[in-house]
Amino acid sequence: MKTILFQGDSITDAKRLYDNDNFAGSGYANLVKAEIGFDYPNQYEFYNRGISGNRSVDVYARIKSDIINLHPDIMSILIGVNDVWHELADGNGVDADKFFTIYSMLIEEIRAAVPEVKIIILSPFVLKGSATEGAWEKFSGEVKKRAEKAEKVAVKYDLPFIPLQKYFDKALEKAPAEYWLIDGIHPKAPGHELIKRAWIDAFKNLK
Repeated sequence: MKTILFQGDSITDAKRLYDNDNFAGSGYANLVKAEIGFDYPNQYEFYNRGISGNRSVDVYARIKSDIINLHPDIMSILIGVNDVWHELADGNGVDADKFFTIYSMLIEEIRAAVPEVKIIILSPFVLKGSATEGAWEKFSGEVKKRAEKAEKVAVKYDLPFIPLQKYFDKALEKAPAEYWLIDGIHPKAPGHELIKRAWIDAFKNLK
């Protein structure tokens, strides 16, 4: 049986149970688990190791316990918004260049330890909402920089890249930001469905 690992912050965490891998939270990770688990019965096991509040440096700090030791066959990473949010909130963020450096180190060390792993990179994203509108120009501009760095990592290591900012911007043509995201950052159910569909598309195109 192959292993699929979801890695990231609160958007991935989505109130998962930390002591029971059967409960993958209420977000896109659980939606992916449901669809793939149904379509490919008994072929995959799933681990959600997203942790609310994590920045890129926090994911890197737990690379051994929450990535390498799980020996994933497929994994996805969605990280970056807290690298900005923590800076705006309390001066404890991660600048764009360091974000790229840490992300590159993360990928290189994962590949060295688990050479056959297939990694999907998802871009951080943000819309205008209660958590972001107070410093919207700074918030959106800095998240855009992290998204560009995430794409640069994907290109550098020839990894599939999911441009979630582009997809959420496109979704605004159908409904306002508050329909998709609770506060400009955390998805509601339709927002998680958007991420799930993009994830499944990337999964189906893995080589």
